[in-house]
Amino acid sequence: MTRSSRRFVGGLLVAAGFLLLAPSGAVAQTFNSGSTGADGPFSPASNTTLALPPSGVFNFTTINIPTGVIVTFTRNAANTPAVLLATGAVTINGTIDVSGGAGGPFGRPGAGGPGGFDGGSGADGITTGLGGVGLGPGGGGGGSTAGSGGGGGGFGTAGTSGSGSGGVPGTAYGSPALRPILGGSGAGGGGSTVNSSFGGGGGGGGGAILVASSTSIALGTSITVPIRATGGSGSNGNANNGGGGGSGGAIRVIAPTITGAGQLRAEGGSGGVFAGAGANGRIRLEASTLSYTGSSTPIASQAFPQPVFPAAGQPSLTIASVGGIAAPATPGGSFLAAPDILLPTGTTNPVAVALIASNIPLGTVIQVTATPQSGTRATANSSGLTGSLASSTATASINISLTQTNVLTATATFPLVASAGNGPIYAEGEEVTHVRVAAVLGGTSRVTYLTRSGRELALP
Repeated sequence: MTRSSRRFVGGLLVAAGFLLLAPSGAVAQTFNSGSTGADGPFSPASNTTLALPPSGVFNFTTINIPTGVIVTFTRNAANTPAVLLATGAVTINGTIDVSGGAGGPFGRPGAGGPGGFDGGSGADGITTGLGGVGLGPGGGGGGSTAGSGGGGGGFGTAGTSGSGSGGVPGTAYGSPALRPILGGSGAGGGGSTVNSSFGGGGGGGGGAILVASSTSIALGTSITVPIRATGGSGSNGNANNGGGGGSGGAIRVIAPTITGAGQLRAEGGSGGVFAGAGANGRIRLEASTLSYTGSSTPIASQAFPQPVFPAAGQPSLTIASVGGIAAPATPGGSFLAAPDILLPTGTTNPVAVALIASNIPLGTVIQVTATPQSGTRATANSSGLTGSLASSTATASINISLTQTNVLTATATFPLVASAGNGPIYAEGEEVTHVRVAAVLGGTSRVTYLTRSGRELALP
């Protein structure tokens, strides 16, 4: 990767709540996972790594993971969560593992699990003493000097900060209902003294896994870990300047009946020397009959079965091009992979970012953020959206670091105005005043309602 390389990737939404529509008993009893059964039965006899399809969704008839068998996944280009749907029974006596990766040697960041986000790079100690910011809505901040570790990634709660002048902790985000489901955030990399040391790499955030059955799900025995989505640990630099720990990921399990006594784990990763630890993730169990007696870290939230996927027809927002170069349909979104966009040598600031939106009010200003591989983020506001409600555009000019890779995100927040005669919109008994839409990996958008009291409720 050359210094002239730049990275584009869609943005992400800090969704701090959810819109919960309480189902009737009849709806709960007739829950349908949506599986087509096209992938047949899944019953691996030994440790297995599945390559996630572009959608991230498997359509099984039944799932049976025997004792001692571990199932992992290879992330797809859009880095979607792993979604396992079944028409019949699901039995997990082995382990489904979507954990984030640990920080590597010489400041290499840990990769997020599927649907999770990568850690930040440790400062190289040659061109900079600043550690990189972890990716994701709760990414931990990088350390700034030798002896300062990275901040831990946030998710279910905030992460913890590095010691001294270490990186700031990542913030809490997301919905206890995991609608939409998001993975954990990466931790910040350790700082360094130029020409003297290098920082440790931040751990990757735990991934996101959704398992749904139209009949039943059995979650192992008391000595098994049927589903693991832990954050990756940070690695150490060579001057007490480790990377932070990635946050735990997300586990959502849905079926008419859930049984078993296994341990569900989505805890945060540990930080390196003088670095912060990652926060726990989120776990959600949805069943009409919940007979599960196992333990979970963190404590799982519970509900009757809710729809697996968000509703269609929501507002959308995408980044169309950067510096006049078209963005790929499925950006990689990782500092560990090849850049999605290479800006030519001689590019100068500010750089133009073209945006495309749908079902967002005309005139809305979009906030664009650039996260460099090391150092602090930069932000800029776009022109107001023009065109039609069905298809509008805007352009932002942003100053980015021209000597390193950057990750770009785009977010829109706008007031919600009820159509004539329809009256106000309420969510969980509170009036909705604004809507936030953010571009995400792979081109999908996240939608969040903002209520008058300040709560944030993610649209299902």
